[in-house]
Amino acid sequence: MKVQMTIKVFLTSCLFLLMACSREEDVQTPSDDILINQIGYVSSSSKYALLRIKSDNFQIKTSEGKVVFEGETGPPEYWELSGDSVQLADFSDFTTPGTYVLCVGDSVSYPFKIADRLYGELADAVLKSYYYARCGVDLEERYAGKWHRKAGHPDTSVVVHVSAVDAYRPKGTIIASSGGWYDAGDFGKYVVNSGISTYTLLLSSRLNKEYHQAQNLNIPESNNELPDILDETLVNLKWMLTMQDPNDGGVYHKLTTKNFVGFVMPSETSDQRYVVQKTTAATLDFAATMAYASRVLSTYSLNELANETAASAEKAWQWALRHPDMVYEQPGDISTGAYGDNNLEDEWFWAAVEMYLLTENDQCLQKVQNAIQQPGTPTWRRVNTLGVISLLTSEKRRDFSNIEQDFLSYADLLLTKEEESPYIVSIDHFAWGSNSDVANEGMLKLIAFRLTGDEKYLASARNDLDYILGRNATGYSFVTGFGSKSPMHPHQRISSADGVEAPMPGYLVGGPNTNVFTDCDPDKVQRSRFPASSYVDEECSYSTNETAINWNAPLVFLVSALDGIDR
Repeated sequence: MKVQMTIKVFLTSCLFLLMACSREEDVQTPSDDILINQIGYVSSSSKYALLRIKSDNFQIKTSEGKVVFEGETGPPEYWELSGDSVQLADFSDFTTPGTYVLCVGDSVSYPFKIADRLYGELADAVLKSYYYARCGVDLEERYAGKWHRKAGHPDTSVVVHVSAVDAYRPKGTIIASSGGWYDAGDFGKYVVNSGISTYTLLLSSRLNKEYHQAQNLNIPESNNELPDILDETLVNLKWMLTMQDPNDGGVYHKLTTKNFVGFVMPSETSDQRYVVQKTTAATLDFAATMAYASRVLSTYSLNELANETAASAEKAWQWALRHPDMVYEQPGDISTGAYGDNNLEDEWFWAAVEMYLLTENDQCLQKVQNAIQQPGTPTWRRVNTLGVISLLTSEKRRDFSNIEQDFLSYADLLLTKEEESPYIVSIDHFAWGSNSDVANEGMLKLIAFRLTGDEKYLASARNDLDYILGRNATGYSFVTGFGSKSPMHPHQRISSADGVEAPMPGYLVGGPNTNVFTDCDPDKVQRSRFPASSYVDEECSYSTNETAINWNAPLVFLVSALDGIDR
């Protein structure tokens, strides 16, 4: 019998709550009005819960029902983004390791732990999610467990779509573009989303190098000379190389079927797949990623691949110079994700930075200086901050003190927003994939901590992880398989079709937003109209409950860096 992970966690929670109460009739379902990090808190860190139950005080109890800490609550504060008021329960002074519940009157929280180190299992899972997303290979049971599956989409006979044909590759041309990761809940592969995802994992492999060298994810490449994060990232990097036209250096925007396929396993699909249109955005993102990859790979003595990625970056850069504004236009016969972007200034900056750091070319430096933009939270559509990060974590940092000041000013702005938020979080705009914004903001704060040594940034990054793991207006821990209440029905074709009740673990779902209310039948599924609360754990809700490679990448960085600091 296949028992899914979240049921195990829930049953464990119920047993703990039974033990924590003095009489059997006192046993209660954990309250969604006590918002808490459902994994737990590091002993030496701040420990905050939020209460939607009006109370002057709270208690922390053991499984035996013993009161080990009592505290007073803060005043109620209303958040217009969630439509509710919360009170702060601060138990930072309590540091004794163990498993506990927070009690307010007759209401109890989900169980949580206090320990010197907590997030190793989570760090492994959010990174291993990429293994489960591999395209074109069997996932064997010894690596994938009950989520093993047969290969789908070998992508050895991909048609060059009419939007992408040229003199070198005319209509009817067939190419191979195997490997990589499925991008999101569908089976497409998209260069612009792969760029930021691959870069962020490479960044973590470099800045959190010691931590990743100690990881063993149980993937086919484990126990070789490379850290598993680099092995996994190379799966997608090598696919990206196949998306470049070797004749002119331009890069195809995406690889996809003409329409989304149904919720079936990859091995059960047979629709023709296409590479679609070369674009400046895809080519610049490719150039930036390959240039950065070349620098990282050379540190592992992967000289042949480092040289290949450097040459590919240069060819892509030259193509972009010849085609500076070729934006994506969705062909009439294609209906899969567009990932369109009409503003290319940020892509030019990122690519110019990476090419300059790779080549020290004065032309690239001039492009960097001409394209400087204010830092912001990275998304696939806004990538200039990735270039800022690369500059500030390179040997050229001293030459860009003005950019560093702008970066730290943005990090300070995020801290100011957190201080003003009743939910102790920096996010104040809930776009599609809002959870990835929280994770990216945590990553930026950790880089600010790296640059300055100021622990205010570290503390704020921990608050971002607390939000993701349950201290948010929905009461969900947003990572599949982690926490007592986590997503069970993500908008994800493999998890829906694999016959396993539990979704594949380690995936960050997109999270609350009010962009779309029509993805689920409104007569059957009710969504809050408040942005921070507008989330449903339903397969139909692609706007709030889908998974995506670019959403997991900053979470890999955030959790790995924090667990490395705690080690």
